[in-house]
Amino acid sequence: MNDISGHTIQTMMSMIENARHISIVTHMKPDGDAMGSSLGLYRFLLRNVKARIKIVLPSECPRNLAFMVQEGENSDILVHSSNDDPAFVALMESDLIFCLDFNSFHRTEGLQQALQESQAAKILIDHHLNPDRSMFDLVFSETEISSTSELLYYILVRTPYIDGEASRLGLACASAIYTGMTTDTNNFNNSTYPSTLAMASELIACGVDRDVIIEKVMHSYRENRMRLLGTLLKDNMVVIPEGGACIVLDKKTIQEYDIVEGDTEGFVNIPLDIANVRMSIFVKEEDGKARVSIRSKKGTSANRCATTYFHGGGHENASGGKIIFPDDITDISMAKDYILGIMESFLNE
Repeated sequence: MNDISGHTIQTMMSMIENARHISIVTHMKPDGDAMGSSLGLYRFLLRNVKARIKIVLPSECPRNLAFMVQEGENSDILVHSSNDDPAFVALMESDLIFCLDFNSFHRTEGLQQALQESQAAKILIDHHLNPDRSMFDLVFSETEISSTSELLYYILVRTPYIDGEASRLGLACASAIYTGMTTDTNNFNNSTYPSTLAMASELIACGVDRDVIIEKVMHSYRENRMRLLGTLLKDNMVVIPEGGACIVLDKKTIQEYDIVEGDTEGFVNIPLDIANVRMSIFVKEEDGKARVSIRSKKGTSANRCATTYFHGGGHENASGGKIIFPDDITDISMAKDYILGIMESFLNE
């Protein structure tokens, strides 16, 4: 963790202590790691500094992650909707902005302009490849780590407030961080390193209730999620001899099953349970485009596939991107053949 040193921690602490208004920003369509790291940092700062602290989201927190927000915190979580809303204003009034779980301003979509125009100092904490360091005043970037939540943990425990004693984080902060790591590793199934297990052990020793978190994260979905999954696996999933699997979810089916953001979390991982499948692609239709999620087994690069074909990127075995209508294909009806053609070519390389 080259970016975590005595000097960088001291620099961050000086920036925090000189700030009056601090905003915490994460990426569009926040996932568990985005919410876990943001809430973890929010609770750490609220506990230790006197500045005004706000979490600024480009879009709503998914319903399945709403349990992560504690009573009384909603008033400090601002969701962007226009250029004069409280979220936008908070960014423009901030003198310090933490950017969590994204490597470039464009990942915040509607907040990109505000971040570019803001004169506030900006600190990046992220685990994605190729961060745009020129946009930030201080960078904590580590790709060989499970999640931004894990990276945040190792930063916070090195601050003078914590001084290596994880219990000083407070249970609320520790639980948010643990939840973020749990979601981004799919409960230790992906991107798990020795440091990940060390962190998890230290947080459980501090009182984090892993059983409650697993229950909330993995076993609290609505019935319609399971019925949709059954339909997709039975009627929609295509597996090709080259070792690829593809599932396409269109808007009609989304409406039929009353699917909301978060309901399809983890679907992309399921085809990897098949022995000869080494890459899985899940496509979900949105307005004007389709969101693409890619997962792969070791030795097959999801990141290279996302970067080459889907206007995206990410981690070696977990990446994402998009298909743009009509630039890439005319509409969602062409997505399956389009994806299968790409997978066949890519996996034969």
